[in-house]
Amino acid sequence: MKKILFISILVFESFTSFSQDLTSKKGEPMLPEANDWAISLNADPIFTFIGNAFHGDSASGAPGVNWTNNNYTVVGKKFIDEKTAYRVLIRVGLANEVTKKSINDALVTTPAVYPSSPEMVEDKMSVKKTNIGIGVGKEWRRGKTRLQGFYGADVMIWMTSNSIKYKYGNSLSTGTPSISVDSATTSDFNSNLKDDGYGNKGRILTTKSGMTFGIGVRGFIGAEYFIFPKIAIGAEYGWGLGFQSSAKGKQTLESVGTGTNGPVVGQIDTFTSGSSKFGVDTDINQNTIFGFKGSNTGSSASLKVTLHF
Repeated sequence: MKKILFISILVFESFTSFSQDLTSKKGEPMLPEANDWAISLNADPIFTFIGNAFHGDSASGAPGVNWTNNNYTVVGKKFIDEKTAYRVLIRVGLANEVTKKSINDALVTTPAVYPSSPEMVEDKMSVKKTNIGIGVGKEWRRGKTRLQGFYGADVMIWMTSNSIKYKYGNSLSTGTPSISVDSATTSDFNSNLKDDGYGNKGRILTTKSGMTFGIGVRGFIGAEYFIFPKIAIGAEYGWGLGFQSSAKGKQTLESVGTGTNGPVVGQIDTFTSGSSKFGVDTDINQNTIFGFKGSNTGSSASLKVTLHF
């Protein structure tokens, strides 16, 4: 408790002693100027680390550096003058994850003789995800001391899509040997095995979500305190509206079933309906209206550090 009180007094004195001094001892300006650039980072890990250090948490690790929300959106600014700035919000997320599993070759019907290894084939699952968002806005600032207020508006658009593709080493067959979907012929990736709707075991070949496109606009207001030259700690809150629309999705699976002329290997397509969403809400509830978290606010980043250069 004494440590916390002592450090709090030092911080308070350092803030108040320089509260009206807008330059450092080296003559560096404290506040942003025309043609400055800025980038915002989440300050929560820093304060969590400091707080844990004070109460003796042995598990306290060094703070990390994160973007200003958990969707990894880059938020930057370009100052026109000391009171006005353009804002840019960008997220480009492209991911391709491949998982492979080995399984016995179903065409080899003779068991392996010790110490020979059984013949194996490979099953593969490929997951692709795309998340792209772009936003622009404008910010106005007020204040003549280290404490600066700001307000403005952002406009955002975003696009997302997801797909899963499976490739199997054992091909289904109604010949000799007959190969259908079971644990001996097909690897289980936790989501690729399902009933084909006709009472047969099936395995998914592809799953594609419909592309989602959205647009949103928000107004914001916040405040920052410049603790060092061109380095500020602050918070931002906003209110906005958003609309997004998702196209139909498609899933294709294969199975062995009984057709009009006997057993046959077939592919079955199923479709998911499209959807749309519209809402008006505060940033802290922005998941209800924004598929792209363009704002750097709400529960995702209660405090932020902004670096100007």
